[in-house]
Amino acid sequence: MLYEKNIFLKNHKSVDIRFALAYPNIYKTAMSSLGYNILYNQINEREDTWCERIIYPDVKSIESNTPAKHFDILSFTLQFEEDYVNVLEILKKSGIPLRRDERSENDPLVIAGGPCPTANPMPLSDYIDMFIIGEGENTLNRFLEIYKSSYKNLNDYLDIDGIYIPEYNNNAKIDIVSDMNKAYHITQPILSKSDDEDYQTIFNNTIMLNVSRGCTRGCRFCMAGYLYRPMRQTDYKKLIDIAIKNRELSGLNKITLIGAAVSDYKDLEKLTSGLEREGFQISTPSLRIESITKDTLQTLKRSGLKTITLAPESIDRLRKVINKDIPDEKIFSIIKDAVELDFKIKLYFLIGIPGENLDDIKELVSYMKKIAEMHTSIKNVKFSVNPLIPKPQTPLQWEQYNYKDIKNKTRYIQREMKRYNIKCESPKKGLMQYILSCGNSDVGSIIEKSLTKKPTLKEWKELTPDYQIGQKLPWSNIDVGVNERFLKIEHRRLRNLKQTPWCETCACYNCGSCEK
Repeated sequence: MLYEKNIFLKNHKSVDIRFALAYPNIYKTAMSSLGYNILYNQINEREDTWCERIIYPDVKSIESNTPAKHFDILSFTLQFEEDYVNVLEILKKSGIPLRRDERSENDPLVIAGGPCPTANPMPLSDYIDMFIIGEGENTLNRFLEIYKSSYKNLNDYLDIDGIYIPEYNNNAKIDIVSDMNKAYHITQPILSKSDDEDYQTIFNNTIMLNVSRGCTRGCRFCMAGYLYRPMRQTDYKKLIDIAIKNRELSGLNKITLIGAAVSDYKDLEKLTSGLEREGFQISTPSLRIESITKDTLQTLKRSGLKTITLAPESIDRLRKVINKDIPDEKIFSIIKDAVELDFKIKLYFLIGIPGENLDDIKELVSYMKKIAEMHTSIKNVKFSVNPLIPKPQTPLQWEQYNYKDIKNKTRYIQREMKRYNIKCESPKKGLMQYILSCGNSDVGSIIEKSLTKKPTLKEWKELTPDYQIGQKLPWSNIDVGVNERFLKIEHRRLRNLKQTPWCETCACYNCGSCEK
């Protein structure tokens, strides 16, 4: 049983547009997404539009139980490539033709946005009428204004930044919010209660405070770090005011700081101490090791945080490959401080980094064991080991995913670390994610096949990309601001273990993002 407070209920006869905001994953994941929540609240502040939520596996809205096919617009938020098959499942169950060229005027206009289609919309390009490229808040308001007058005349949307229409295969330029002090900040969040674990969100009944967006640290594997540049920060005084307003309207007292690089936030100490003075409990999903201080850990501990999440990614040499040159001394110092403060610790590591060999994996195993032994109990240290997935719009977009190599390394780690608290991601799942991330429109066929039959590993392997530098890439029409010249330079530098400094502390290296 699910109970919600602060949802929007409107008279469907008094609005011009019925908008379904669909999330192709379970409620727990959907309602943990700050972006999904922002769009829901922002769109509903328009008097002419009623935005309702459809969350997988349901195909009717939460607010009015309206079937998806009866909406004017069906919009998918896509944060994980693995959810692509769920998009098609929602369409199929709703009685909406899967392929865009088979739909009629009586069907909803099907659109999609989020980081995955922003980087590469091609795998779903035969099924989606229009993609929103970027953060969506600016684009959707302009899109809705045109929709009221033009309805489904797709040609009229081509002049908007942040719109890609597969029918025209137009050049699309990303649209992001430039000033976080003018961005939409939620002050009346949806509150939910349920005895079902699938309806208990990751940040269950906390205020998600949007500290910053974007990151320019330049980790070469991180798609979000290239899509949403430059880093934009909300003034700490404004954030405290937003938190207080949230508490007045919701009664919530726990804060989760949300941002691509929360610990890089320039006024983090002022923000956390200010929130602490106001009596808030503070937590954060993850922290960048480079910018953590013992004072930050002490503040988080006092606020009630029990677990800190860190991402060393790999051993020292391989961190240089991915432009994450953090000294071991810094990592062990932070872990030592965390243990002294009695934190549980979760750490993320990657395997399959370019140039990695079995000796590196053996060193990684020793490295993880050393970290675990630093704690009073090895079970208080949890390791998550994941294959590195080459992503579009990053310097690794020309790399391949070596399934056999990843599989052998995963087996070795699992065997050597069986005494420890460790979870290794499936190598096959990594291969599928790589193909869904970097594939072209041909990938749509295996997504569609997945609706009725589980494709074999051989079928997936047949779609494995093999891109060369200089080759036109499937996502070449999508301009996210970072230019290809810079990505090629970064690709060369990773081979030579050269670091690209953080542009917040050095001269601009002309990646192109500040010229968006």
